[in-house]
Amino acid sequence: MKLILIGIQGAGKSTQGSLLSEKLQIPYLSSGHVLRQMSRENRWIKEILASGRLVPDKTIIEIISQYLDKPEYENGYILDGFPRTVTQAEQFENGVEKVILLDVSDKEALWRISGRSEDRDDETLKAIRKRIGLFHQETEPVVEFYKEKGKLLSVDGEKDIDEVFSQICKGLDI
Repeated sequence: MKLILIGIQGAGKSTQGSLLSEKLQIPYLSSGHVLRQMSRENRWIKEILASGRLVPDKTIIEIISQYLDKPEYENGYILDGFPRTVTQAEQFENGVEKVILLDVSDKEALWRISGRSEDRDDETLKAIRKRIGLFHQETEPVVEFYKEKGKLLSVDGEKDIDEVFSQICKGLDI
């Protein structure tokens, strides 16, 4: 199964992605995690992440496509945080079966992020606010793109972890 998780920063994509990975026995790939790892050696990516901007479409498509070409993703995957623009969604051809929207308000997302224990360079208040704005501007049209294709599963991401997971499983018939 090839799945994409979409949601505002703090929506619970990594939590649900990990649960789905365990249940479906397919790998979970977070574009944010990949980019944070790359930023350790790539100053340009580090600056983009710290500012809250998006990595350019062409660059991120190449990065994600290279990852998904690895043998461990051959039988499916759960992809988190990509695509973030309609251009990325249009150019990403990898047999995506379902796109799961974890629907969470800006207020809830900010509250969740502020409660995280890990300290990340890309989670300054300024960067988070910029990314939330970019989500509404750039990624909400991606949600519509997949909705029109009949691939969107929208769940209430503000419920507790188990209830969100249950909604996803029910929507995927798993």
